[in-house]
Amino acid sequence: MDKVSFNIGVCLLKGWNGRLLRVDLTKGKSVVQEYSEGFARRFVGGRGFAVKLLWDELRPGTDPLGPENMIIYATGPLTGLILPNSGKMVIASKSPLTGGYADGNIGTQASVNLRRSGIDAVVVTGRAEGPSYLLVEDEEVEIRDATDLWGLDSFKAEAKLKEAHGRASGALLIGPSGENLARIATVVSQEGRAGGRPGMGAVMGSKNLKALVFYGTRDPPVADPARLKELGRESFQEILGKDRYGFWKRQGTMATVEWCQEHGTLPTYNYREGVFDEFDGISGTTMEKMVIKQKGCPNCNMTCGNVIEDSEGRESELDYENVVMLGSVIGLGDLRKVATLNRMCDELGLDTIGAGSAIGFAMEASEKRLIDLDLGWGDFEGAKRLLTDIAYMRGHGATLGLGTKAAAERIGGGASDFAIQVKGLECSAYDCHLCPGMALSFGTSPIGAHHKDAWVISWEISTGRRTEYNPEKADKVIEFQRIRGGMFESLVTCRFPWIELGFDLEWYPKYFEAATGVRTSLDELYALGDRIYALIRAFWVREFGGRWSRQMDYPPKRWFDEPVTKGPLKGSHLDLDKYDKLLQTYYDKRGWDDRGIPTKATMKKLQLSQEAAELEKYVKLN
Repeated sequence: MDKVSFNIGVCLLKGWNGRLLRVDLTKGKSVVQEYSEGFARRFVGGRGFAVKLLWDELRPGTDPLGPENMIIYATGPLTGLILPNSGKMVIASKSPLTGGYADGNIGTQASVNLRRSGIDAVVVTGRAEGPSYLLVEDEEVEIRDATDLWGLDSFKAEAKLKEAHGRASGALLIGPSGENLARIATVVSQEGRAGGRPGMGAVMGSKNLKALVFYGTRDPPVADPARLKELGRESFQEILGKDRYGFWKRQGTMATVEWCQEHGTLPTYNYREGVFDEFDGISGTTMEKMVIKQKGCPNCNMTCGNVIEDSEGRESELDYENVVMLGSVIGLGDLRKVATLNRMCDELGLDTIGAGSAIGFAMEASEKRLIDLDLGWGDFEGAKRLLTDIAYMRGHGATLGLGTKAAAERIGGGASDFAIQVKGLECSAYDCHLCPGMALSFGTSPIGAHHKDAWVISWEISTGRRTEYNPEKADKVIEFQRIRGGMFESLVTCRFPWIELGFDLEWYPKYFEAATGVRTSLDELYALGDRIYALIRAFWVREFGGRWSRQMDYPPKRWFDEPVTKGPLKGSHLDLDKYDKLLQTYYDKRGWDDRGIPTKATMKKLQLSQEAAELEKYVKLN
């Protein structure tokens, strides 16, 4: 297949490589394109690059699984530098699950190798004639045949690619679920890392793209190498000295199981309840006794992947989200069995959050006799069978693999009332019957219900929540979105040092200046976040046109209509009128109108006047 070489040359930008790789799989061609300094400064990288490229180049109404859709793999100016937790990239596209903007981040050697190959982002369009994979080795790009990889699970396929291209290379892959276009298929790497919850694996599958492999040997150009080295040394050392570091190393995100149980926010039985009688069987304390090793992303000294042996004696990398979604959400209180389901998801390339939600939804639908499926709460063997059926889109799995929103619409009979999703994306593992701030975070997440943009639940619980829908909660959601979903997703680095250990955010403008030579401030990075959020919202509105409404920012109906029946929050539920007022407060503070659409003045303030003019072709702006 096509093989091309490009000349690295001299990059005038510092901190960025200044180049995009564009690949057309239909034509079997690729080309390297330089981008401008203005583009770099305005959108920085990662999510910023991705949404701008999708906005400018993707025709509204494009079929997410059609060859015209784009999938983008974007790093940022800090990716791959010797700085804390910098091994990240963003994978973005139009979602086959939600129909809107979609992305996810993933920590992997592929991120570092992409940057070291002289490229900052890869933009893939078209559809290959047959199974293929993309190989980027320094300045050489090749589209290769992947017939021998197609049908393999992600672990086996990655092992073959590593054998062919070396252990130092980095790979992004899909499993059988992506090949079979399950809408909850994700992109996986390194036997347990995953990113792109809203169906990025299905987009790759629709393009006959099994994998991307990167290997690079060149350090990205930086403005002040000595200063960057000094900053890296100092900040790695500071992280090691944080008070919570020792506990984090023992449990990582798994400590959240016991914390959520204590506060009544542990999603149980498809989010009917916020406590789980068998929580101790899946807790961080229980996991500590089982850990055989830990895994992390490149350049990370606070590894979050705790590996245990599953019920079949295989290694499975755990964190809070996958344990709860495949544990309490489906009524399973045995960590080794949960680990088996988790490993199956990683091998099959299924999003563990979407898969757990689909199983919990199916168990409730079976209980209510809305589907003919013998699947009770905690049914481990039944869950295993259903995961495989989802991945291969067969039987009931063919419906559930569309996501719970679409599945509920097909099933009918009130099933939509217990499909726990926003805009088509399943909620991650926090019950919000009495967490209006976190519910607002899910409602206004730019990709559908996800915690990564604004995990405000810890702050909310610590400051009081029972009757409070005060404006401060809207402020906190926006603040976290600016930091987590704007700054971190564009630089691109991990948020864990800051959110988990209290690492000072002022490090990041320092990193940015040492890398790029551009002096900036946290306020300017927050403004970047506002620009990105406004453009993502514009993308959604352009796609949905007259179907767009503020109700698309509402959390699941269950949290309003069905109070929890046990635990410390017994009898609690969200208040719709109060939530709606809180949502309006959020809109007002963002400079969006009562439909949740950025106003002309806001778009102008955020340097998006041209984008506003384009959006007005589809909706009237205020």
